[in-house]
Amino acid sequence: MRRLVAAVGPIALRERHADNFNAVARSIVFQQLAGAAALAIYNRFAALFEDGPTPQGVLALPETSLRGAGLSAAKTAALRDLALKSVDGTVPFDSLDGLDDEEIVSRLSAVRGVGRWTAEMFLIFQLRRPDVWPIDDLGVRRGYAIAHRLAELPVPKALGPLGEPFRPFRSAAAWYCWRANDTVLPD
Repeated sequence: MRRLVAAVGPIALRERHADNFNAVARSIVFQQLAGAAALAIYNRFAALFEDGPTPQGVLALPETSLRGAGLSAAKTAALRDLALKSVDGTVPFDSLDGLDDEEIVSRLSAVRGVGRWTAEMFLIFQLRRPDVWPIDDLGVRRGYAIAHRLAELPVPKALGPLGEPFRPFRSAAAWYCWRANDTVLPD
């Protein structure tokens, strides 16, 4: 990892989103789409709301308006479920900072279309939690193998214990593993 850190330099996380609800909504829109297409759809979705998307605003819009922005039926249902679970308190966006990581993963995973991976990305990039180790992420697995000169990718179950030496800063280790995928490392 030392060679990787030296080659990549300091961590540079992308900007946080303005609010937690929109961070997850954007993740839902971007799932399984190329960046430019996803951004265009997200921008059309966001433009439906005078002051930006809110849970109440999403629930107030007819499904046809959401679909008209280019959202699939599945993403429309996921966004409406996210809004509903925000309003009913399942996902308390205003008080997430007081919850531990696993509680946040559990609550976000209750939303249709949101799984553990999306919740972990939210923890790392939106909440800036320092000790998240996304063992199911192919980029982390591949980067770990590159950084440690492994012939094969570690399976998720094996990657869990391999992250222990990086505790309590496994989010940083994951970030460097992602960077390993697009960095030529010196020998």
